[in-house]
Amino acid sequence: MSSIPGWLLRHRITVEPYRGDSSKGPVYGPAQTVRCFVDEQTRAVRNPAGEDVTSSSTAYAAPGTVVPALSRVTLPSGRQTTVIAVLPRDGGGLPTPDHVEIQLQ
Repeated sequence: MSSIPGWLLRHRITVEPYRGDSSKGPVYGPAQTVRCFVDEQTRAVRNPAGEDVTSSSTAYAAPGTVVPALSRVTLPSGRQTTVIAVLPRDGGGLPTPDHVEIQLQ
């Protein structure tokens, strides 16, 4: 199978890409809208440092979507959250939809 079908990407999230830290706190780039499917379900995940953390939601986006860890995200509900990790999901030719999984705090 190829990419996740566009008709499944029913939601829009606003992503402000994390650019680093300043003396006043995190610095974010310009906001961009990303089409995705949002699943608001609490689960345990590992962050890039290997620590167990709690994810309150997951967004599934088209392959190639770039969202840096620690980016600020506004969900369709208006709730703001932070990206824990971004994982490319490639079925390697199996009949599964390729996508990007965005784990959110």
